[in-house]
Amino acid sequence: MKFRMLLAVILATVSAASEAQSVVRPRIVVAISVDQFSADLFTEYRQLFKAGLHRLQTGVVFPGGYQSHAATETCPGHSTILTGSRPARTGIIANEWYDQSLSRADKKVYCSEDPSQPGSSSANYTVSAQFLKAQTLGDRMKAANPGSRVVSVAGKDRAAIMMGGHAMDQVWFWSGKSFVTLKGMDQPTPRIVEKVNASVAVAIGKPDRPVLPEQCRVRSVPVAVAGKTVGVPHDRKAGDFQSFRTSLAFDRATTDIAIGLIRELHLGASEAADVLSIGLSATDYVGHTFGTEGAEMCAQLLGVDENVGRILAALDATRQPYAVVLTADHGGHDLPERNKIHGFLDAARVDAALLPANMSKQLAAEFNLPEPVLLGVAPFGDIYLARGISDNLRPRVLEAAKARYLAHPQVAAVYTPVELRRLPFPSGPADEWSLAERFRASFDPERSGDLIVAPKPHITPIIDVSTYVATHGSPWNYDRRVPILFYRPGVAGFEQALPIETVDILPTLAALIELPVPSAEIDGRCIDLDAGAADSCAFERH
Repeated sequence: MKFRMLLAVILATVSAASEAQSVVRPRIVVAISVDQFSADLFTEYRQLFKAGLHRLQTGVVFPGGYQSHAATETCPGHSTILTGSRPARTGIIANEWYDQSLSRADKKVYCSEDPSQPGSSSANYTVSAQFLKAQTLGDRMKAANPGSRVVSVAGKDRAAIMMGGHAMDQVWFWSGKSFVTLKGMDQPTPRIVEKVNASVAVAIGKPDRPVLPEQCRVRSVPVAVAGKTVGVPHDRKAGDFQSFRTSLAFDRATTDIAIGLIRELHLGASEAADVLSIGLSATDYVGHTFGTEGAEMCAQLLGVDENVGRILAALDATRQPYAVVLTADHGGHDLPERNKIHGFLDAARVDAALLPANMSKQLAAEFNLPEPVLLGVAPFGDIYLARGISDNLRPRVLEAAKARYLAHPQVAAVYTPVELRRLPFPSGPADEWSLAERFRASFDPERSGDLIVAPKPHITPIIDVSTYVATHGSPWNYDRRVPILFYRPGVAGFEQALPIETVDILPTLAALIELPVPSAEIDGRCIDLDAGAADSCAFERH
């Protein structure tokens, strides 16, 4: 009798182990990025989620992960998610930067452009992955097995490119009026893309009056911002393509294409694993246009919950083993007018004196130099000294510029390339990094500025609020902290408050599909997703 009981226990253990092993090798790997979905927003709304984001919380939850670097913008953040590398290694230091060696008149470059294309500018560009120095998960999967399919869909070209990489089979992103693919991608347009583009054209042609969910009505409180009001629902006029990006229909269209491609391409049906990246971009546009703490954001996140649920249902329908990770490219910060109401008395909009053009005028007058002396995309971040300044004068101008920035009460720190190069690459928990280490993780000597300027907390680098009222991009934790959620059907979940990084996603997913990734080529480390069961990182250590 005892022998039979022991045998039953052994068989049950073997069966459980076999079941665990059956989900270790996904046929479909899906990475979802919710643009500007901060850890603060996840914590604030997680109890309201009833669909996809609720289900993901039964998996492995890291509520306070990190985009650990200082350049908390869309392009750098997306470049970390599926490369395992920080911007210092990916080369994506910002959404835009200056390259004064370009032959064209416009010296500003966009992170997902190909400046070599005739007539290209930072505003009118040909979308390309050429600036991404690192390999994505899809690139590595393709190299290991050409049968793997790499598919990327997003509401922004830079999200699709930075997660998809250099070897995509399908890539679709919003161009401003429709979903398009890369120039030179010679393939028939999938039926789902044609269908979505047609339905979106009809939807944009009609006015829209959003209906506020009941859970969000308590957040419908108007806040005045320079003659306009945010915090309450806004009607969208017919033909308003820009406002469409803040509507629930925008992410729904992206999701429709992603689900349609899962079905049309039969993802997961072959022996080689496939990877699908999905960039849900509307949360970012809502955050910029209305701020993060109003009724608009509440409705938007409930929409994200619904869309993620639809994606999971489509994956279930394939009857193939899959793994999903959901995270964000960066966090976000509410508008200063509402922040002050909530007790952030130091919240303010940037002083116009810090705009690069105004700082440049001051230095031009001081040194009797022609303008521009300084070039910069924004008041903070990378600031470049104009190339025309003589070598013997450059150190003095640089020193004077640094002193002017440091003397301003809205500036926390200013770093030079020499100072950042002296620092080792940061290690250890991302929540313990110094301010300088955060900037070191974003520093690329080929692309970064001659000065890197850090704002003090709660300073919003937007003066003209006619389009956007709030933003992100600072080195502070409200912009760095993001949720990181892993999910696989049938695997017991758990939650940890550990400050893991988005660069840990690549090695973790690679271990699940037994894809070797040399540790010297990335910054991340594998995270064990099978607490109490098989070690999901065991393959990585072999």
